[in-house]
Amino acid sequence: MKILHLDTNHELLLNQLNDLGYTNHEDYTSSKSEIEAKINEYDGLIIRSRFTIDKPFLNAATNLKFIGRVGAGLENIDCDYAEEKGVYLISAPEGNRNAVGEHTLGMLLSLFNKLNKADREVRQGKWLREDNRGIELDGRTVGLIGYGNMGKAFAKKLRGFDVTVLCYDIKDGVGDENARQVSLKEFQEKVDVVSLHTPQTELTLNMVNATFINQFKKPFWLLNTARGKSVVTADLVAALKSGQILGAGLDVLEYEKKSFENLFKESVTSSAVEMPEAFQYLIQAENVLLSPHVAGWTLESKEKLAQTIVDKIKARFC
Repeated sequence: MKILHLDTNHELLLNQLNDLGYTNHEDYTSSKSEIEAKINEYDGLIIRSRFTIDKPFLNAATNLKFIGRVGAGLENIDCDYAEEKGVYLISAPEGNRNAVGEHTLGMLLSLFNKLNKADREVRQGKWLREDNRGIELDGRTVGLIGYGNMGKAFAKKLRGFDVTVLCYDIKDGVGDENARQVSLKEFQEKVDVVSLHTPQTELTLNMVNATFINQFKKPFWLLNTARGKSVVTADLVAALKSGQILGAGLDVLEYEKKSFENLFKESVTSSAVEMPEAFQYLIQAENVLLSPHVAGWTLESKEKLAQTIVDKIKARFC
């Protein structure tokens, strides 16, 4: 079988597929239309998030047997149509779940202890101890929305703390020894921290909006290491201003391009870019921590993601 690789990944992906007897071609620069013109030559496709795999592309891929997405989600692929065409879809949430769990915990502890604010001030010669008095995680209730690979990894990291961990998921029976599954009503009554671990679907788009936020019984902290479009940024900012949300750790933003490689079409530092008012608030807020979609982006996860894809191809086709 011939496999086309559209994004660079860990070298083991190519090496091991070569060892298995596959013919591997790399094309990291051609446009989507150029790829579409030759995709009929290939049995397999490996992609991260370079562009959307839509119906016209899949119609052109007359010999395609599988698509391997080196990442957790498949939202950039028309999954229903791909399955209708008999294309096997492979993702690798197992590969970066530990990285996401660690990053989420790091964001939470940093917010609680004002580490980003304190670091900036000390670098400016300011020594403001009382202003940077933090709060402790012990005794609080942490709520996870979405309890799959990523949610379970974060819950496991919380085992070292004296916290109550609750989870809410549209699937029944997902709770375990690390998190008790509850109704949305109980979730919104009890949690002090909300952490999102959901894929991007019709149900999760704009999920965290003003209505959703105001249904919580008490003010809470928000963490999002899932998908940016799950949170309406303007509503988040309004809640930060009112105090209904006490602070936010955001690894993802609704403004991200579909490739996840850029925040806006141009650099955010470019004078040609009109930054949304809500985003301008976030980058100035002391109780907001931002990172550029790197929660699952570690040296170790790069290797594990690639290995997961290889293992799933072997299990299916060898």
